[in-house]
Amino acid sequence: MRILIQRVNGASVEIDFKIKANIHKGLLIFVGIEETDTNEDIEWLTNKIVNLRVFNDEQGIMNLSVKDINGEILVVSQFTLHASTKKGNRPSYIQAARPEIAIPFYEKFVKQLEQLLKKPIETGTFGADMKIALVNDGPVTIWMDSKNKL
Repeated sequence: MRILIQRVNGASVEIDFKIKANIHKGLLIFVGIEETDTNEDIEWLTNKIVNLRVFNDEQGIMNLSVKDINGEILVVSQFTLHASTKKGNRPSYIQAARPEIAIPFYEKFVKQLEQLLKKPIETGTFGADMKIALVNDGPVTIWMDSKNKL
């Protein structure tokens, strides 16, 4: 699994000109799933996410997690995180999992985050044409790949 985390002061997902999800201070997480991903990948990433110290403390040092600040999380599926641009000018998405594999993993990822954060997680709609709006705070943007955890 690959994720792109952005620390935000606000983020929303719009589908068909309607706001589907909206958060204030917290994390916007784009998620890309591969066919080789396992439950271990979900567990490792979700634990990292809720404990990642990317929010400022009283001294202005990134020392607090989304859990510590009682922040919100918005998760958006994004198969393009697995784009390969090695050949030609058109990215290949062959590494990205097909929907029948990716959707259950995406749902499990969201449920695991909800359990760890102890609050609902906002989401986009898997496979939909979404318009994402965000105010990146910092900017702080972090890329993680569960295949690089060792």
